[in-house]
Amino acid sequence: MELNVNQKSVLKVLKDTYKKDTVTRSEINALVKKGKIKNPSWLKSDKFKVDRGVYTLNINDVSGDVAEIESVDTTDTKISDESKAAYVVSSLTDNVVPAKDKDFVNFGNFADVKNIITSKKFYPVFVTGLSGNGKTLAVTQACAVAKRELIRVNITIETDEDDLLGGYRLRDGQTVWQNGPVIEAMERGAVLLLDEIDLASNKIMCLQPILEGSGIYVKKINKFVKPKLGFNVVATANTKGQGSDDGKFIGTNVLNEAFLERFPVTFEQEYPGNKTEVKIVATKLKSAGKSDDKFATNLVTWADVIRKTFKDGGVDEIISTRRLVHIAEAYAIFKNKMKAIEVCTNRFDESTKTSFVDLYTKVDSGASAEQILEDKKKAEEAEILQEEKQDSDDSEDGEEDFSV
Repeated sequence: MELNVNQKSVLKVLKDTYKKDTVTRSEINALVKKGKIKNPSWLKSDKFKVDRGVYTLNINDVSGDVAEIESVDTTDTKISDESKAAYVVSSLTDNVVPAKDKDFVNFGNFADVKNIITSKKFYPVFVTGLSGNGKTLAVTQACAVAKRELIRVNITIETDEDDLLGGYRLRDGQTVWQNGPVIEAMERGAVLLLDEIDLASNKIMCLQPILEGSGIYVKKINKFVKPKLGFNVVATANTKGQGSDDGKFIGTNVLNEAFLERFPVTFEQEYPGNKTEVKIVATKLKSAGKSDDKFATNLVTWADVIRKTFKDGGVDEIISTRRLVHIAEAYAIFKNKMKAIEVCTNRFDESTKTSFVDLYTKVDSGASAEQILEDKKKAEEAEILQEEKQDSDDSEDGEEDFSV
């Protein structure tokens, strides 16, 4: 299509204003209302439509940065001109700054993560810690406080280059290139969150040049993408990328050492201290309309005993901060404390669930964490003495039988 001077001017204003290759109908109308452009009905036609209410700005015969992208990777297969991707489509059209969680209580490495994100410097961060201790939430809320865009990708063993960088998609009968979340984050200067990074296969190595901050060549569209100011990468994991020796986190993999080396800092996220965790649970209870500080305190004491027992190898399961929040929410729904605890511990095997529920009844009756742990220690010592006595008795019986 041959564009006239006015049409080229409209495209330039749209590109300069929104800094991307596609615009929504509402974005066009916003500039029309402000008097910056005249209503471009020609642009809002099916000819330039790439999605519902979304239109491409990459149109032939436009000088400067508004040029149609025609290049595709033809190394292995000869592709006709008709089958080449006509447009580069943004996978995101709206602002992606996370909403602030009014119930969020910051703790642990939140301040450090927020400082890095606020600085807008490229400084990849690796956050590791047990499940349910607020790793992902901390990153999300740090971006919310800093008013930074966040693009989150949940990594699995199947995640590959096509999922991360982008690929060809069929839109309205046309093959178009759709940017993946990594390219979107780079071009927007957003924070890229790679959640559960230790579930990845070696296909994640396609991110090597990106973790160096130098940009990446996307060979399929013959384009070099440079990161915009503010782009950064944060990865979260339950392990440190060395796999799970105890089998607790099934599916986690050993990540390439060169890949891990590209993260300058690693933060180890622990469960919050008792006072902070009580505040988290109490805030959630209050928000759910069931304010109960005593219940919040009891839940945290209960979880503390279980975690200390877990650390000593006494149990195989743990109560996370997230699990306590689930219980608070269940209490608001069912209006029954014990039912809330039972339904939220049903995920454990019957023996573990029973012992956890029994333990809570002791906490609820007024027993302190120290008292419960001391009683448990005494019970274990008594059990060992009983076993030793039984072994001694069995040994004496055996000697008598032999002498006879």
